[in-house]
Amino acid sequence: MKTRLTTAFVALVLGCVSIGAAAAEVATPGVKVPDHTRFVLPNGLTVILVPKKDVPLIAFSGFVRGGALVDPDGKPGVASLVAGLLDRGAGKRSAYEFADAVEGVGGTFSAGATAEAITVSGQFLARDRALLVELLSDALMRPHFAADEFSSYRDREIEFIKSAKDSDPSQLVGIYGRAALFGAHPYGRPQGGSERSLAAITQGDVVSYHATNFGADRTTLVFAGDLDAKWMKQALTTAFSGWAKAKAAPPQLKPAPRITGRRVLLIDSPGAVQTYFWLGNVGVDRRYSGRPALDLVNTLYGGRFTSILNTELRIKSGLSYGANSSFVRGSVPGEFSIRSFTQTDTTGQALDLTLQTLDTLKHDALAPEMLESSRAYVLGQYPLRLETAANWAATLADLEFYGLGKDYIEGYGPALAKVDLAETAAVTADAFPRPADLVLVLIGDAAKIRAAAAKYGAVTEMKLSQPDFAPVS
Repeated sequence: MKTRLTTAFVALVLGCVSIGAAAAEVATPGVKVPDHTRFVLPNGLTVILVPKKDVPLIAFSGFVRGGALVDPDGKPGVASLVAGLLDRGAGKRSAYEFADAVEGVGGTFSAGATAEAITVSGQFLARDRALLVELLSDALMRPHFAADEFSSYRDREIEFIKSAKDSDPSQLVGIYGRAALFGAHPYGRPQGGSERSLAAITQGDVVSYHATNFGADRTTLVFAGDLDAKWMKQALTTAFSGWAKAKAAPPQLKPAPRITGRRVLLIDSPGAVQTYFWLGNVGVDRRYSGRPALDLVNTLYGGRFTSILNTELRIKSGLSYGANSSFVRGSVPGEFSIRSFTQTDTTGQALDLTLQTLDTLKHDALAPEMLESSRAYVLGQYPLRLETAANWAATLADLEFYGLGKDYIEGYGPALAKVDLAETAAVTADAFPRPADLVLVLIGDAAKIRAAAAKYGAVTEMKLSQPDFAPVS
């Protein structure tokens, strides 16, 4: 049965099919993982080298297993602070000297924390390869964590959260959403910390985290670009062979169950003229077998400008300037979420329409034209994300982290090409939540939207000004 949404949506997407289909014909057979070398040092450090000599630079990407997953109890944000301080003084260089060394040669260096790892990435000109290896080894093995840099960086992160609350809560709604959905599970922790937890973290916590959770056996480094594999292997062996293994065992992570029923977290922002909302449930993990079909369905539902969600909430009704949906896929299932915002007085209308689109997706079959449109779009976009050395460094690091083979990349295009309507129906039934099984998070003026929020389930309230991302129990 062709649905009311489908009828309206097909008219919007048909114009994309012919262009996307042409891209698909080119893209499907073309994505190949480049030849590369992988070796493991005696201390457990894994290195992957990807010669790619089209431009004279070397990109790197790497990870140290752990991340927010091993933050000390009651102190989320330690891993994030550790990551942010890695290049603020390391080895023989102060924070200024480290930054000057990177910028002086036109390089880049960044680090961050995810739920399951601390990541590093950047790129340097190939002629500066020795400096790259020196700075990277200093940052990972010999960070200073100086008291003044720690205090400055921690205070800046606290101010960032306060500023987001004052000016753009959309940056935070996902953090509230994950906390409400996952609760005490590690995926529910604010990876960057909260105002309260950051204020409680000491320099000693950061030093202890690094001493306990950093080590060669937890780390993988990937280099891609204009590199001499023999030189790189020798230089990396010399630089990292003295690194000990981490003191702690690698963390284990158990999956969180999907929720049943609805519950609502209302975050009061008095005087707010808009309501930011997030709806979610536990989704699927990185190894989900229906990945190609799921990507096609989510692209149609909330993954692009002409998606069902954006069409209904922005283009047709004018209730919002944007709406999207996404799956976060980790070692265990992360969240499926929908995000949007609307004026305060249209909060109930926008939520009703959002739930209606999800209900229609769950119950009505996709039209063949919609599937072909999504297939062409995804196939056309996929190769574009694997063009540069930095893309390949990040991709191979991702494969290594999750223990995936190269077929995860090379088989993706052919798998997309074979997805049929039965597969899209199967993943829609399996991975997308029922509208009746959702956590709803609303950030807005509670006095004006409290009644509307109560329509969707039992409501828990907290104030946006509270220094945590979950109500204090």
